[in-house]
Amino acid sequence: MPTSSASTTDAAKPAAATGGVQSLERAFDLLERMADAGGEVGLSELSSSSGLPLPTIHRLMRTLVACGYVRQQPNRRYALGPRLIRLGESAARLLGTWARPYLARLVEETGETANMALLDGDEIVYVAQVPSKHSMRMFTEVGRRVLPHSTGVGKALLAHTPPEEVRALLARTGMPAATEKTITTPDGFLDALEQVRSAGYALDDSEQEIGVRCIAVSVPDSPTAAAISISGPAGRVTETATERIVPILQGIAKELSTALANTAAANNGQS
Repeated sequence: MPTSSASTTDAAKPAAATGGVQSLERAFDLLERMADAGGEVGLSELSSSSGLPLPTIHRLMRTLVACGYVRQQPNRRYALGPRLIRLGESAARLLGTWARPYLARLVEETGETANMALLDGDEIVYVAQVPSKHSMRMFTEVGRRVLPHSTGVGKALLAHTPPEEVRALLARTGMPAATEKTITTPDGFLDALEQVRSAGYALDDSEQEIGVRCIAVSVPDSPTAAAISISGPAGRVTETATERIVPILQGIAKELSTALANTAAANNGQS
């Protein structure tokens, strides 16, 4: 899982140093740390990772619970709350809308269906798709959730995650086989991630659906972990086609990254 960009030092900075409201910064930092930990944590874990004192964390968590963004479990641990779902789904739809013109270009330049996916907790969620113009084409419903170990986008999103975090995620989700080609062991999946880092792209070769190949790359510096991909019949997405498609994918991912960064900068400038 992607780790939070906030550090212990950042969490303890005075609000004046960052130009923000300290309690808000700390609350969002705690929410991100909860997400990084799989969505459920204890107060002592949050104190250890954030560097904040327990009374401060307890006060912030009580507020988040009252607002519905966090809920307290019977075992006294805290879990991300249901009100975050609406925020996340709205943000994901907007991100998908921004990405559609870039996915449309992918379809034009590769001929195959183009997708965008995010890492949401321990799952992959597809937030945008532009279908191929071929009569035989792949279709993934926007909003569909799958486990990372059987997808190209999952490999692309987890390629630079520390191995111990990958193992922890796999332990939580399990590694059920979608096909006989699905990777079903943590060591096998970590080997596949090493190949992604070496090659610069991820491949799903009939691991989610027999006869379907998917090529994926992450969107660098995306505000949330995101990947784009193309998918098509194995007879069209051959090794030769892969050599042609990968540079196109990488180029469009960089352009999308720049567009997202410019949007974020413009929004910050208006605040």
